[in-house]
Amino acid sequence: MDLSTVWFIAIAVLWIAFLLLEGFDFGVGMHLLVRARTEEERRVMLNTIGPVWDGNEVWLLTAGAATFAAFPLWYASLFSVLYIPLTLVLLGLIFRAVAIEYRGKGKGRRWTRAWDLSIGLGSFLAAFGLGAGLALTTTGLPIDANGDRVGGPFVWLTPVAVLGGLALVGFAFVHGANFLALKSDGVVRERAGRDVVRFAPFALLPLVGWVLLVQVQSGDVASWVLVVVAVAAVVLGYIAALRKLEGRAFLGFATFLIAGAASIFAAVYPVVLPSTVDPAFDLTVQNAASGDYTLGVMTVITAIALPVVIGYQVWSYWVFRRRISAAHIPPVHDVVPAVRP
Repeated sequence: MDLSTVWFIAIAVLWIAFLLLEGFDFGVGMHLLVRARTEEERRVMLNTIGPVWDGNEVWLLTAGAATFAAFPLWYASLFSVLYIPLTLVLLGLIFRAVAIEYRGKGKGRRWTRAWDLSIGLGSFLAAFGLGAGLALTTTGLPIDANGDRVGGPFVWLTPVAVLGGLALVGFAFVHGANFLALKSDGVVRERAGRDVVRFAPFALLPLVGWVLLVQVQSGDVASWVLVVVAVAAVVLGYIAALRKLEGRAFLGFATFLIAGAASIFAAVYPVVLPSTVDPAFDLTVQNAASGDYTLGVMTVITAIALPVVIGYQVWSYWVFRRRISAAHIPPVHDVVPAVRP
């Protein structure tokens, strides 16, 4: 196996890790906006992701950096066509991050409501934009022989983009409900468990549609086997949700995402970015990759650093493994300055 293929697999793994971990962060943000009924419930939801949300975002940065270094032509072509949606994703992530940090810095319903809107809408916007971009990356973008955009600035806004955006939003919403059912207690836990059962049958349909679209276009035996695994996992996860087995439900839906996303990457290989203008303009793992020396250095550094990152993140999840309930939420209080004027 050549290094370009190794790095294609590595980037696929990084994206899947990001969608799996940041997916429930996005979902919790959307639940905080549309499903929480009291300030106490909102604070419980926010505290379930409080210790981990910023660490989960690291996987997006790593996936982007790995793409830039290993496949610079892939990276450049993506930004050539998807500059507007990727900018909107960035704005959504910024507003969401600032809102999480600043929500508790003031008092009053107007203050918290404004930041709740930023968290919920930022989560939705980031999830929709990333889903749209990934769907277009795996089905095709209008690029020429140089990898440049063919058409206007909104040429990316197609039914496939909408399908991908809804796919990630729908999965994140259900994944977030599973996470809340697993990590919270009391009213939030009960409502989240019901939401999984209620919303999963139709919220996951766009993701299923995206997977099947890619398989029909370019699937093979291996990718179809992964589709079967994904279907079996989501069925078992839904049965577990019906029985209120939160851990098994979370595992089932997580496996659904992992197998479904892996089937997409397996189906499109060795093409990293199909061209809808002419198949001769497709970017592949061979013609879009960096040189062997660059890939070799990256491989050595990653082999040393990645286990440390994974170990630290696993440890952080273990430390904060307990459920959060209203009993753990302190009352709102004024912060006394360390130095009085």
